[in-house]
Amino acid sequence: MKAGATSFINITGRLTLLAAVCLSLSMVATAKKPEKARVVDSGSFGIFVNGRRVATEKFQIEQRSDASVATSEFKAEDSSGKMAQKAELQIASNGDLRRYTWRELDPGKAQEIVEPADQFLVEHIIPNPPDKPQDHPFLLPISTMVLDDYFFSHRQILAWRYLAQACGGTSAAGCKMTKTQFGVIIPRQRSSALVTLEYAGKENVTLRGVNRELDRFNLTAEGEQWALYLDENLKVLRISIPAENTEVLRD
Repeated sequence: MKAGATSFINITGRLTLLAAVCLSLSMVATAKKPEKARVVDSGSFGIFVNGRRVATEKFQIEQRSDASVATSEFKAEDSSGKMAQKAELQIASNGDLRRYTWRELDPGKAQEIVEPADQFLVEHIIPNPPDKPQDHPFLLPISTMVLDDYFFSHRQILAWRYLAQACGGTSAAGCKMTKTQFGVIIPRQRSSALVTLEYAGKENVTLRGVNRELDRFNLTAEGEQWALYLDENLKVLRISIPAENTEVLRD
């Protein structure tokens, strides 16, 4: 899968909260004492291929005084062996990327860091720590969103940004949501892409035997479409990737 989601084997707070997570300009550090972080969302996603669970992503998204931080841990195991990696995404209160860190835990120990360099972004790649980093520059604005492979919580944050831009971060009721393009960076592929998000309306979805009416958002990249299903609290409950017979379900 391209543009932020390679093939798998080679692969939420309400609107008032998502605005603070993605785009709010009001939450600046004014208190004398450090403000305690507020957990906006946490949990885990099970990843299923052809109906069989093959991996898990555990994640937590915190709102801090001047930024929001999303941490994720991905673990998978198949016939070829185990795979584990961690990521931390820091987004400033104005929506700019502050820092993205990725670490491989198993089978290797590679590391990658994406951070601003002047008005653009640069990726520092360390295949074998403590070797010297290899720098890969991106002529992209620092507001570019990270949409890395394996981390489905990044897709939820992108949906929040889409909603915040379309609805002003107050309410989705009566909000007109049009198809929107986003430039994204995919650190694991050392590449960037344009993706499109579009609200597809309400849809009845059966999750673990219970019928739910959820909001569907279509995420499209290079002709391939994912369906993201969000509940009334704007939490992703399901992601469907038909082209890869893959389904992501919140535990």
